[in-house]
Amino acid sequence: MIRIAAVGDVHAGRDTAGLLRPHLEDLPDEADVFLIAGDLTKTGEPEEAAVLAGELDGLELPIVAVLGNHDHQSDRGEGVREVLADIGVHVLEGESTTIEVGGTRVGIVGAKGFGGGFEGACATEFGEAEMKAFIRHTQGIARSLERELERLQSELRIVLLHYAPVRETLLGEHPEIYPFLGSYLLGEACDRHGADLILHGHAHHGTEKGLTPGGIGVRNVAQPVLRKPYAVYAFEDRQQAPLEPRRAERTPSDADTEIGRHERGSARTAAAR
Repeated sequence: MIRIAAVGDVHAGRDTAGLLRPHLEDLPDEADVFLIAGDLTKTGEPEEAAVLAGELDGLELPIVAVLGNHDHQSDRGEGVREVLADIGVHVLEGESTTIEVGGTRVGIVGAKGFGGGFEGACATEFGEAEMKAFIRHTQGIARSLERELERLQSELRIVLLHYAPVRETLLGEHPEIYPFLGSYLLGEACDRHGADLILHGHAHHGTEKGLTPGGIGVRNVAQPVLRKPYAVYAFEDRQQAPLEPRRAERTPSDADTEIGRHERGSARTAAAR
C-alpha cells in the first residue's frame, strides 16, 4: 500500500516555530510521501521558510511542495524555494519528480496554478492587456501540467497544486471570489493526460472532496479545511487500480480506503489565504 500524506496552507512565520513539528513526529510511520500544497509561509520571506524548514528537517520520508500566493507576496519565491531545497524538499513549479515506494514509481507533477474561474463563469483572453496577461498566465501553467503529465513515466500519478482545478472543492467560499481561487483549465489539463489524484489548497472555507469532469479525484487539503495536521490517501501497490479510483463510476467520496485521518488537532494557521 502506498500512502500519500498531504496538507496545504501551513503559513509558517516567525511566531509559528515549534507548532507544527509535534504533529509530524509519527508521519514517517503513517505515510510514504508528504506533499505540501502551497502557502508554505505567511508573506513569502525566506526567514519564514527557514521556520518551516526547521519543522520539516530530519523527517525520514520524501517531501514535495509547491509555492502558493503567500509565498510570492515579498517577490522572493525563489529564496523560499532555495531554503527548503537545502533540507531536501522538492519544490516544483511546472515540473515533476518521481519517487520509488516499494517498487512502485510515484510521479508527482507540481505547479502553483492560478485563477480565472470555471466553465460558465470564467474570464477570457479578451480586452485589456492586463486581462489577457491574467488568463495567459493560467494557460501557461496548464500547458506545463500537460507537458509534465505527458512525460511522466510512473505507475501512480499525483498532481500537486495550490489553486483549485474544480469548482466543487470551493463550496463554502463566496462564489464571487471563485475566479481568484482556481481555474477549470487546470482540471482540463489533468483530464487530458490522466492522473490518480489532484491535491490543492488555497480555499480555506472550501470542501475537501471533488471530481474533475473526467472523474479524477480532487482533494482540497488546506489545513483549515482538514482541521488536522494532514490527511493520508492510500493506494494499492501498482500496477493495479488505485483504491481511490480516477473514474466517476465509484466516486472518491464513497471510497473506504482513506486512512490515517489523524484526529490530533491542527497547528495554528494564519487566517488570510
